[in-house]
Amino acid sequence: MQFTHLGRSGLSVSRLCLGTMNFGPQTAEEDAHSIMDAALDAGINFFDTANVYGGVEHRGWTEEILGRWFAKGGGRRERVVLATKLYGGMSERPNDSKLSALNIRRALEASLKRLQTDYIDLYQFHHIDRETPWDEIWQAIDVAVQQGKIIYSGSSNFAGWHIAQAQESAQRRNYTGLVSEQSIYNLLTRQVELEVIPAAQRYGLGILPWSPLHGGLLGGVLKKQETGVRRIEGRALDALKKHEDAIRHYEKFADDLGHAPGDIALAWLLHQPGVTAPIVGPRTQEQLDAALRALDVTLDADALAKLDTIFPGHKSAPEDYAW
Repeated sequence: MQFTHLGRSGLSVSRLCLGTMNFGPQTAEEDAHSIMDAALDAGINFFDTANVYGGVEHRGWTEEILGRWFAKGGGRRERVVLATKLYGGMSERPNDSKLSALNIRRALEASLKRLQTDYIDLYQFHHIDRETPWDEIWQAIDVAVQQGKIIYSGSSNFAGWHIAQAQESAQRRNYTGLVSEQSIYNLLTRQVELEVIPAAQRYGLGILPWSPLHGGLLGGVLKKQETGVRRIEGRALDALKKHEDAIRHYEKFADDLGHAPGDIALAWLLHQPGVTAPIVGPRTQEQLDAALRALDVTLDADALAKLDTIFPGHKSAPEDYAW
């Protein structure tokens, strides 16, 4: 396994992050435990979850599954860099969502209880809160840090200017602020290259891409569809129709390189500036094994240039739109 620092912090994390959103709703608890054991054995030490994961009817379910896995002992908790998130509503009550100091305190305590741990390594804001001032947010986080309940803070789905706003506020308090940003980022969705990644690099945040295969569209979807392995419908079908020509060229290029399309998509992210670890969310052991293969894929300059031709990005950002 390859390791790197999370942003400008001294924290060492694996180059792949295990996403757990499927645990509970789509992956049975016993299978989820097996996947986490296999990930740990493979060297993945970075696990990501969120308080709302588990579905509308059972928010917190995924954290509970992780908590029961940690409770098995064997050094599981000590070997994992644990990341979770808050923001989404855990009930219909007005103070059970977003980033008020009150909700930060309550949500943190609830996550610690579900996860059966006394601290969280990376506590992330799942979305920007446009109504709560950063002084209030950082004061609440500082209290939690002083109590030993969280160690690092991160963001998710922030715009570049949100990152700047958060970090400037933190600096005024002589506080560390954010060390990571979790954004949707893949070959098909590259808007974060415009301002989010430049802002993250300027302020020392590591990028944690979610949906690295864009819902499976970069995982060999055309071949799977043609062979009857996968049926595409709904929004996924609309997206496929929109990008079908590019995806067809992409799958052909993956064949030319001798790798599975999903391996190429993950490897491409690992070659991008500022990226710490793509978040892979396996539903099965086989999907975890497939994600691990990407660590052995090296893309040379010609291959990277070809991928940029198939899926154009914003390499001149943040002035991409200017002369």
